[in-house]
Amino acid sequence: MRTLALIKRILLQVVRDKRTLALLFIAPLLILTLMNLVFNGKQVEPVLGIENGNEQIIALLKDADIIVEQYEKVSDVNDAIVNHDLDGFLQIEKDNWAITLLNDDPTIAKSLEMKVKQIVSKEAQLLLMSPNQIQGEMPSQDILQTKYVYGSSDTEVFDTFSPVLVGFFVFFFVFLISGIGLLNERTTGTLERLMATPIRRGEIVSAYLIGYGILAVVQTIIIVLFSINVLDMILVGSIWNVMLINVIVALVALSLGILLSTFASSEFQMVQFIPLVIVPQVFFSGIFSIEGMADWLQVFAKFMPLYYAADALKGVMYKGLSLFDISGDLYVLIAFAAVFIVLNLFALKKYRKL
Repeated sequence: MRTLALIKRILLQVVRDKRTLALLFIAPLLILTLMNLVFNGKQVEPVLGIENGNEQIIALLKDADIIVEQYEKVSDVNDAIVNHDLDGFLQIEKDNWAITLLNDDPTIAKSLEMKVKQIVSKEAQLLLMSPNQIQGEMPSQDILQTKYVYGSSDTEVFDTFSPVLVGFFVFFFVFLISGIGLLNERTTGTLERLMATPIRRGEIVSAYLIGYGILAVVQTIIIVLFSINVLDMILVGSIWNVMLINVIVALVALSLGILLSTFASSEFQMVQFIPLVIVPQVFFSGIFSIEGMADWLQVFAKFMPLYYAADALKGVMYKGLSLFDISGDLYVLIAFAAVFIVLNLFALKKYRKL
């Protein structure tokens, strides 16, 4: 009977907590639905620019499910690829074929290179059977030269999303620690005693942001240095830019964690925000291909702070972009932090109007 009474008490306690019920029964369905949408997205066909391509070659490329865009007299192939969102560029001059791959996604780059090599092989076989072929002269099937805008032939998939992981772990742990930290201040009565003093809401928010921000900066430095120097993660750009990006990411996570902690009454409830706030951002951070998702999901991804953090980190660490090149991502992240800080001021009104 005592065991039954304890079971009854546990069930009643859970039933009264609507947030726990939502976490148990609704959150898994939302995450599964999101995963289904992400992994069952549309197939992305590579886009290839071509110079001096005849109709036969273009037809073969299209038959290989490659979107072909024709160009004339391209002076800078790398700029053309980046500015026109191409996955590669094929230049043909007599028997010399050269393909330059963006290599933003090694999987797409290797697939595109393989398809083009197969077409080169077909062209070589056609040339071999040509009546104009000189007897004893064999056309070379190794006439395709491969160049890369980013990375090299040795680039692995992990090289492209390892920068994303650095930003994610900074975001996740700062979010969790700051949220639980302020929650402990509330549950122990420290925040209530502070609210009884003449101190203003802005001063409270600023103090927590600076206090936990110092710890977040130290954590960021440790994670970045460990990732680059110990784990040997790729770094093409400036390490100072990487530090700056992660400090801004930590500020966003810090302000968001403090904000959400005001709506939690226990550490368990704070942890409940993880599948709703953190997990969806993983899918839109660049670890999974966003281009293959539905159009509305691609729009939804742009409301996620990690979307911009990942783009900036990948730009610096893998592509070697400058601070100016990623300034747009940084401005958006700063805007996220500013919005969360302002919402923190309003959230503290529920405890006391100062």
